[in-house]
Amino acid sequence: MAVDLFPVTDRAALDFDHYRAAVCRSVVALDVCSDRPEVFRGSLGGGTAGDIHVLAIQADAHSVSRTPALIARTRQPYLKFTVVESGSGIVVQDGRESALRRGDMAIYDTDRPYSLLLDDDTRLAVVMFPHDLLDVPPEALARVTATRLDGGTGVGALTKTCVLSIAQQVPGLGGRVARHLFNGALELIGAMLESSVGAVIAEDARVALTRRILDYIDEHLSSPKLNPAQIAKAHFISVRHLHGLFSAQGTTVSTVIRTRRLERCYDALMSPREAGRSVSAIALRHGFVEAAHFSRVFRAHFGVSPSTVRLSAQ
Repeated sequence: MAVDLFPVTDRAALDFDHYRAAVCRSVVALDVCSDRPEVFRGSLGGGTAGDIHVLAIQADAHSVSRTPALIARTRQPYLKFTVVESGSGIVVQDGRESALRRGDMAIYDTDRPYSLLLDDDTRLAVVMFPHDLLDVPPEALARVTATRLDGGTGVGALTKTCVLSIAQQVPGLGGRVARHLFNGALELIGAMLESSVGAVIAEDARVALTRRILDYIDEHLSSPKLNPAQIAKAHFISVRHLHGLFSAQGTTVSTVIRTRRLERCYDALMSPREAGRSVSAIALRHGFVEAAHFSRVFRAHFGVSPSTVRLSAQ
């Protein structure tokens, strides 16, 4: 299905072995450990809309680790944004270690080693999404991974409330509504991170340039002529410099353009306002030039065909 929604399990339903399997199946490959596996109980549930996953987790004390061996075996480049609803834990990544308590938030990268150590009866809400969906450049983001993000005031409080509410309500959401809410949560997460690390981002000219380029790409996605040469010329840099900016992030200009076009097409296919527009017309409107190619790359990216997404929105 284009939108996969599944209920939060009953807390008593999952012993350690089943919980460990559910975690690795629902998020990314992880090493899950418990000091008392024989009495461990946990639950996990949530839903997926496109590339965005929202999870609600409650469990006894345990740890999860994304090890270098797991990364080498299963590359899964996601960001995970976690809100502590109750309980406490510790997040570790990039040489940093932060204690998290009720209302705290943190972000970490599944493409680099990390650990999350949770105390007894901890509840979490997790939003997981590809790097490309967040406009905060990786260089800036890497400075705040595994740091405590305050959910007590301002945009942090709004983000915390939104993510917790969506995670709790996922089982009752329809596919189109879930997609809108997941996107909204992601917008808030981006805004909160910009607010939290705004000074860091502003100090880095390279980061600022990357942000301007991403904004330019978003503004010109509908043009099939959008290409690296045009983008470089608009920003008074060489094509080589442009490619270097994105190579440092582990991606390419073409990949970013394609991913963002696919996301816009996905949203259009889910929108009732676009119900009268054909799949081919939607593809052309968002910069694709050939319907068959669009269908292939759409299926490769989302795992479903454009027509399946459209049917799920009805």
